[in-house]
Amino acid sequence: MTTEGLPMVVPARDLPPRVRIHEVGARDGLQNEKTAVPTGVKAEFIRRLADAGLTTIEATSFVHPAWVPQLADAEELFPLVRDVGADLPVLVPNQRGLDRALALGATRVAVFASATESFAKANLNRTLDESLAVFEPVVRRAKDEGVHVRGYVSMCFGDPWEGAVAPQQVARVCTALRDMGCDELSLGDTIGVATPGHVRELLSLLNQRGVPTPAIGVHFHDTYGQALANTLAALHHGVTTVDASAGGLGGCPYAKSATGNLATEDLVWMLHGLGIETGVDLGRLTATSVWMAEQLGRPSPSRTVRALSHKDQ
Repeated sequence: MTTEGLPMVVPARDLPPRVRIHEVGARDGLQNEKTAVPTGVKAEFIRRLADAGLTTIEATSFVHPAWVPQLADAEELFPLVRDVGADLPVLVPNQRGLDRALALGATRVAVFASATESFAKANLNRTLDESLAVFEPVVRRAKDEGVHVRGYVSMCFGDPWEGAVAPQQVARVCTALRDMGCDELSLGDTIGVATPGHVRELLSLLNQRGVPTPAIGVHFHDTYGQALANTLAALHHGVTTVDASAGGLGGCPYAKSATGNLATEDLVWMLHGLGIETGVDLGRLTATSVWMAEQLGRPSPSRTVRALSHKDQ
């Protein structure tokens, strides 16, 4: 039973008291739309997410417009949202992207690496080692400028071309990014094949290789319905940063088997039920995703959004 759209709170032992949600809907979600979302709608989306209590909202990507045309308006969008009062990380693929981001005052950036050769070639058109070599001067310069750097690592659990990915391979890429200077790593289950045991094994190995748990975030897709179970496994390990996308928007344009990201509302429902603080107002967040779904012309895939919005009808 719920009260006014809130879960019953039954705190669990050995879980973090608070989790920081790294909201990716405005970037990872909208980059997958078939048509570009108007810049003003994107800006309003980010503002509403901040008003709902999200403190980290990935705003856009400074990639070449030919790669991701849906985010070609990065220079126009970022100045419209700089004052929202939340951290606004942006994705930068190379030195040129970093230059563009720094020119607009970005203080948090992310690079996007792959744990596998096949995805590095499909997504970055380079070998894995070549892509890491491109990132090294980007990370170094960002750190010299006092900018926080996140390193995304995609295909951490499975790859559509190579199958299951050995944790040792993921650890090699993660330690390389840490050695470059990345402050934080986000472990991406890009095609949604991870299971809780696999998650625990990878996290333990990363700790053994010198990557501390506070520097790790998790980014799960829900292809096989495992995203929340995998998140809970990561929480039991001590992870306190979880990526999610409002309304469950997004996937991966270079991995056709990938479905949507873990919906932020579904995550918040679980966390609040466990007594874990997020700072997020679930009602406001749900209303934001309903509004965004109206802009996109289709219902939200988030189960929690559907359940709570139907209660209001």
